[in-house]
Amino acid sequence: MNSKDLVLSKKLLSSYKERLEKEIINRSNKLRIPQKVFKEIINNNNEINEINTILQSLENNKSL
Repeated sequence: MNSKDLVLSKKLLSSYKERLEKEIINRSNKLRIPQKVFKEIINNNNEINEINTILQSLENNKSL
């Protein structure tokens, strides 16, 4: 994987993660779920956590 691929992958994953978080926030606001609760939902979301792990891995590979 070259540098451009790493940057693009990181950008796409970050964008997707942000969309997921915004979706959780929007739905939580519609349901009037307290901020503390929806932050916990975001922090415990398996998909978001997996994306964070992948992003961290990409960042570590970039430094190699």
